[in-house]
Amino acid sequence: MPQLNRTFLFTPGNHARRVEKVFTTGCDVAILDLEDAVAVAEKETTRASVVAALRKPRPCRGYVRVNSIDTEWCFDDLEAVVGPWLDGVMLPKVERVSDLHSVDWAMANLERRLGLEVGRIDLLPIIETARGMGAIRDIAASGTRVKRFSFGAGDYTRDLGLTWTLTEGELAAARAELVLASRMAELEAPVDTVFIHIREHDALEASTRLGREFGFQGKLCIHPDQVALANRIYTPDDAEVAWAEKIVASFAQAEADGLASIQVDGYFVDYPIVEKAQRLIDTAQAVRAQNV
Repeated sequence: MPQLNRTFLFTPGNHARRVEKVFTTGCDVAILDLEDAVAVAEKETTRASVVAALRKPRPCRGYVRVNSIDTEWCFDDLEAVVGPWLDGVMLPKVERVSDLHSVDWAMANLERRLGLEVGRIDLLPIIETARGMGAIRDIAASGTRVKRFSFGAGDYTRDLGLTWTLTEGELAAARAELVLASRMAELEAPVDTVFIHIREHDALEASTRLGREFGFQGKLCIHPDQVALANRIYTPDDAEVAWAEKIVASFAQAEADGLASIQVDGYFVDYPIVEKAQRLIDTAQAVRAQNV
């Protein structure tokens, strides 16, 4: 059964009340931040607070966003937070294949030191600069533990001097390239960018639906109020599931009769369509299993 990656909610690692709350929001992954949300003066002391929070029982997976590899804090962040309590590391501003190889190597050695299975802890990079997006096909094919990438439009639009509009037309090329590069490297679908206009609920819904239409599997969130909406949009509804089940069942019968291309209610169906329908069914089953 697939792991749900519909919503990844950021919270400052140095804010105890928000850290406690983030695990109760219904997100699939809580991300305790050591990077942008934490002032330089508190980066070192926040590490221990983050680990203490992750050691407690929680209903969802817990990741830590460390500082980027070109900073003085990255390795010390990794050394402090890697442990059996951690589900994943989010690595910001990835721009080179060597960035992933270096962090993967460091994580592997820390896992060995702690007696953990190498590769147990997920590594989720953020592509958020022109250099990173320009090299994404090579980065995606780097052969590390990375299962999926995420997109950060905040730094990306700043780096390129783009105006980040409510309709997000300026992000189309980047979104398409990240989805394409992920598929070419046989990785999971990526996770879409945050949406920073917290009170623009209609625009948030449009952005989230657009991400799903582009082929993303989930969304980064920056406010608890965004989680329920993103979970809903990235969860197949009853009509979608019923249609997918009809496609799979009809094709199974046709395949048994020696056919590999059929029509279902006027819709052409062959192996790629069936595979897509089965993925949707698998996601719906994973949601149901999580909610039991």
